[in-house]
Order: sequence, then C-alpha cells, then structure tokens
Amino acid sequence: MVPRGLMGTAANGEQVELWGLWNRRQCTKFNGVSYIVQRGAEAVYSPEGQAQVQALIAFYMENAAIIRRELSAAGLEVYGGEQAPYVWIKTPAGVDSWGFFDLLLSRANVVGTPGSGFGAAGEGYFRLSAFNSRENVLEAMRRIQAALRG
Repeated sequence: MVPRGLMGTAANGEQVELWGLWNRRQCTKFNGVSYIVQRGAEAVYSPEGQAQVQALIAFYMENAAIIRRELSAAGLEVYGGEQAPYVWIKTPAGVDSWGFFDLLLSRANVVGTPGSGFGAAGEGYFRLSAFNSRENVLEAMRRIQAALRG
C-alpha cells in the first residue's frame, strides 16, 4: 500500500500524490472477475459443461424427489421439490416453524430453515434443501422419520 501524502514527480515535472494513482490502479485491476472465474464461466457454456450442469441439476432434483417421497411417507404435507431443489414441509399441528427446527435439530441432528425466516406467510412451514450427497439425504430422511416416530 502506498501511504497517503507520498509525493512523486511526473514526467512533466509536476508533483503528484502517489496514493491516488496507486488507488486507481488497484481499483481498476482488481475490480472485476478473476481470470480463473472467467475461465470457469466460459467452461460452463461448452457442450461438456452444459452436460455436467444438467447432470448435477438432475442429481439434486432426484434428491428432492427422495425427500418428498420419504417425508410424505412419514405423514407430512410436503410442497415443492418439483421445479426447484427445495422441499417445503407443513409443520405438524401445534408446532411452529422454529419449534420444528428445534425438534429436528435435537432429535434427528438435521438442520433446515424455519419458514418464519421468509416472512409471516412462511410461519407453519419448514424448508429443506436437496443440495447434498445422496448418502446424506437418505440418512437425513431416516433420522427425520425416526424422530417423528419417537
């Protein structure tokens, strides 16, 4: 970093504060997307990248289908998970969204998002994400089902 107040002499003999020049250089050079991120973004649009993206989307949507199926089988009302990898659960009668969060955390060691975090209309619902490994999704479903039984 160049200290403020440090002066230099321009080619025309004029005195200039170096900090301003240094700051402009830093802001210009580093005020953008890094090269490696640009190359990654470019790769996503290649045929191979598009195939990988579609495979990953399909994988997460399969996770969402598993979550929907298993939670429905456990007697919960579930919504979503068909067009996006998020599954919404209607909390059991008498349990608010934070109460359901606490129940799943303490009994199943599973974390999701209380619906109240999305505003007043989200109260009474709970959101789970399908963004995980298949093994973790299956284990979470097993734990949730066991927690709801016991």
